Amino acid sequence: MSARPDVYRFAPSPTGYLHLGNARTLLLNALPARQGGRFILRLDDTDAARVRPEFVEGIREDLDWFGIVPDEEHSQSERTAIYQSAFERLRAEGRIYPAYETPEELDRARRLARASGRPPVYDRRALKLTEADRAALEAEGRRPHWRFRLSDGRIGWEDGFRGAQEIDLASLSDPILVRDDGAFLYVFTSVVDDADLGVTRVIRGEDHVTNTAVQLDLFAALRSRPPAFAHHNLLTTADGEGLSKRQGSLSLRSLREEGVEPLAVAAYASLIGSSEAVRPVASLDALAAIVAEERPSRAPARIDSVELAALSAKTLHGLPFEAVSSRLEALGVGGGEAFWEMVRGNLATLGEAAEWWRIATVALKENAERPDPDSAALIAEAARLAPLEPWDETTWKAWSSAVSAATGAKGRALFQPLRLALTGWPHGPELAKLLPFIGRERSLERLKGVGGEPAPATSR
Repeated sequence: MSARPDVYRFAPSPTGYLHLGNARTLLLNALPARQGGRFILRLDDTDAARVRPEFVEGIREDLDWFGIVPDEEHSQSERTAIYQSAFERLRAEGRIYPAYETPEELDRARRLARASGRPPVYDRRALKLTEADRAALEAEGRRPHWRFRLSDGRIGWEDGFRGAQEIDLASLSDPILVRDDGAFLYVFTSVVDDADLGVTRVIRGEDHVTNTAVQLDLFAALRSRPPAFAHHNLLTTADGEGLSKRQGSLSLRSLREEGVEPLAVAAYASLIGSSEAVRPVASLDALAAIVAEERPSRAPARIDSVELAALSAKTLHGLPFEAVSSRLEALGVGGGEAFWEMVRGNLATLGEAAEWWRIATVALKENAERPDPDSAALIAEAARLAPLEPWDETTWKAWSSAVSAATGAKGRALFQPLRLALTGWPHGPELAKLLPFIGRERSLERLKGVGGEPAPATSR
């Protein structure tokens, strides 16, 4: 019998827009699944006060932007009955207990413990309450939250990135599984979901290492086989600060709006801070093959926005026409493969292709750079010597050579004024390839606009 495919999952909480750090976790799960596994998107949306529909839709848009299609999608808000069933099993076996402390009381107890030199671990005082005590507290209007009683001793696992890990459960507080308002919390629902959905591998940030110890104890209490865990290093800002969904400048949504290439973001988020060099990739499948060999560092990886922008441009330059044709059409860019091959090496973002298409076929931009007035005579001579159509890629060489012979101008003194007059830019695609798109009529209009005289429509 062949082995069953591994099942990976990405479980974001839709309480904000995903950022680069979230993308790292997403990709380190979704990419391995492309090589014969399955990938689940699970929306951890039980925090009704903070979850918003636009964040849910934003997560789906981000996955679609990357070209990632989940094999399954689930929402925790629709799985309450499954959590309740697991809760009752733990309750029947005496592994959970009610506690009545308020958040303020718990905070005060933690501060007192620290002041006394003790670890701020919950002291299980709720286990000492009698039925009468609990009745009296509820008569005061208090409602219990429910804690899971951790096992004694140490718990260990072989981490896919960090190697052998072991944590003393006595160093941790019994986790709250259900709030006093009846809401199930992540540490519990994640375990129930992973067991119920058959998840076999969980790759997530190293800030979840302690959660993993707790959750392994929960898997054991529920008699469920745990997935294999791996914890990757975290991404930080250039200043070394942790990423947050509140930092809109690093959100996938903002990167998309800035025109950063999704394949570049995928490569950057996956490879930064690993044994693999950050570099352009041709596709998600190519990136998946690289990620399969990488090993994240233990140190946090700092994001360099300049490096990401450069990677995006290099990625764009390498994309074939087939990979961008629909996006170019949506931008109103024509010219087919010939125009793309001509312009792509000069683009920082795909949106700039629309600017060059307008320059080539409509008009210069309003703030176009113009030639120096001292170039007026050269421009006028270029207008006089403009060849008749049809124009092709040989036109520019013949035309510029004729202008050079007539004026004595060479090199930059010849080419820069003509480029500025014809395109409004001091740099850009090869004029030999761009001129056939601009055409004779538009070229003469632009030359005349800076002092040149249009050539008569007769052969020479």
